[in-house]
Amino acid sequence: MNWFKPLQQGLLDLLQTPLFQLGETVISLGFLLQLVLYSALVYGGAQIIKGFLQNRLLAKLRIDEGNRGPIAGIVSYGIGVLIFVALLQSAGFNLNSLAVPAGALGVGVGLGLQNITKNFVGGLNLLLERKLRVGDFIEFDGLAGHVVEVALRSAVIRTLDGAHVIVPNSDLVEKRVINWHYNDLAARLHIKVSTAYSSDPLVVTELLLDVAYSESMVLDDPAPTVILLGLGDHGLDFDLRVWIRGYEREFDARHALNCAIEYRFHQQGIEIPFPQQDLWLRNPEVLYPLGRSSDPTAALPPAPLAQRQIPSETRSSLLTESLKRVHYFSHLNDLDLRRVIECGYRQRLKPDELLFREGDPGNSFYIVLSGSVRVFVAELDKHLTDLEAGSFFGELALMLGIPRTATVSANEETLLFAINQRGFTELLRKHPPIAEVIVRELSVRQEELRDRQTQLRALGLIAADEDDSNPVQWVRKRIARLFDLGL
Repeated sequence: MNWFKPLQQGLLDLLQTPLFQLGETVISLGFLLQLVLYSALVYGGAQIIKGFLQNRLLAKLRIDEGNRGPIAGIVSYGIGVLIFVALLQSAGFNLNSLAVPAGALGVGVGLGLQNITKNFVGGLNLLLERKLRVGDFIEFDGLAGHVVEVALRSAVIRTLDGAHVIVPNSDLVEKRVINWHYNDLAARLHIKVSTAYSSDPLVVTELLLDVAYSESMVLDDPAPTVILLGLGDHGLDFDLRVWIRGYEREFDARHALNCAIEYRFHQQGIEIPFPQQDLWLRNPEVLYPLGRSSDPTAALPPAPLAQRQIPSETRSSLLTESLKRVHYFSHLNDLDLRRVIECGYRQRLKPDELLFREGDPGNSFYIVLSGSVRVFVAELDKHLTDLEAGSFFGELALMLGIPRTATVSANEETLLFAINQRGFTELLRKHPPIAEVIVRELSVRQEELRDRQTQLRALGLIAADEDDSNPVQWVRKRIARLFDLGL
């Protein structure tokens, strides 16, 4: 062990050998290693403090989730700096000797990092003023989206297309930002509509207001209003002004209102104007020879577009016509049928591909658009039926939340229209009258409902507050419970 002491002494001498002098403090290799160790300990401790503040203390104080991170960061870094300075002084480092070098270095660093400093100060302003919060829907510099994070240097905005845009905080502070969620979520939409001059403005106003009050996304307070903007070149120009909750729903609201307006105008025979021009000829007789033709029908005007009918064989293949053949949807108007179509999706099956097996959850309803499927009981190897285009199945399983009683697979390439539980729930919540129509249609099949009720009761799948001796009342309660409705 005689060799160990000289090695130890040599290592100590190496660590204590002065490298350079900073003010009155001599910097050695040992001091630098000590500085690295202190830095690692302070950084680790700051991260622990930040996590504790962000996830526990600030959460208990009910600070906004978006502000917890910046607040925890500022506090933890501040504590870390104080601890690091205290450790330096305890190690014998004289901070007074850094006054002049630090001042000169600070000027250079300040000039080089002025943008970072600017963004940092902007982050503090956003944090303290609370003009922008996580979850707010904003429009800024051609972007529109939700604020998902506000950090010390930048903010993250998620656009309606799903893109995440990182924006420096200084831009949000210096430029104009539209915050649609600043005081409340209400936002006004302008739906511009034009009608022919033959239209009665009073009737048009009444129809537009009726459409607005019938749409679930439109708020009753403030009330919708209709303004006759003026007499346009081709017709009367109206502006339907409605308020919705959440400007991010603008496109959905516009789509629903425009479809409803077109449907009601078509019902009442109100024409949508189109650009047209009257041409007066001073000498029309010079054009007569040019219009002569050996075909006696050549001069007949084409049939007006509004009078052209879709061939019956084409209409029979439309999804709308297929939905009308479903008992539960047969009494819905075209506007409600559009809502049903929008909540569904297309599903393709290859030959012999299984759609579902008996015992699977009944969470979808299907209409065969093309091709065919076979229905059978696999355990008994029993074929029940084949369903061709236009047929529907699975509606009771979806509406009553019962397991499948048979297996279904495709005979050939098959295209289905499907409505799953999520889409059906959204449909009924947005348009509760449709649920009542379905209950009325189901009431016609009371015998089948009793069988289903008995089956579910035997399996223990009926809640006590849902059970009812009247099958119609039971169906109403079950649909209300399954889809969280207030029937």
